[in-house]
Amino acid sequence: QVQFVESGGGLVQPGGSLKISCVASGVRLYTMGWYRQAPGSQRELVGTVTASGLTELQDSVKGRFTISRDNAKDTVFLQMSSLKPEDTAVYYCHRPYYPNDSWGQGTQVTVSS
Repeated sequence: QVQFVESGGGLVQPGGSLKISCVASGVRLYTMGWYRQAPGSQRELVGTVTASGLTELQDSVKGRFTISRDNAKDTVFLQMSSLKPEDTAVYYCHRPYYPNDSWGQGTQVTVSS
């Protein structure tokens, strides 16, 4: 079973930028997704990146967030710019369509002045 280890979160001011990472061995052939869960809300899909690097992002983050991956390092990245307070959440990576995979601990991103 795949294990996901997210890192790089922190406190950032509105309008700032942050890049978070996820290490997951054995996923280089799979589409990977970034998800987030804000307090009191359900987990939502932020975006996905295919094995070849094609990305899709939800409308609320288009133009602000970028997903990329380095298959040689088993790592997926989420570059976040022009951050807003509503981006505050715990961010997770996971394989879409593989619900039996366990979830990692996530990384907290807090956008606040």
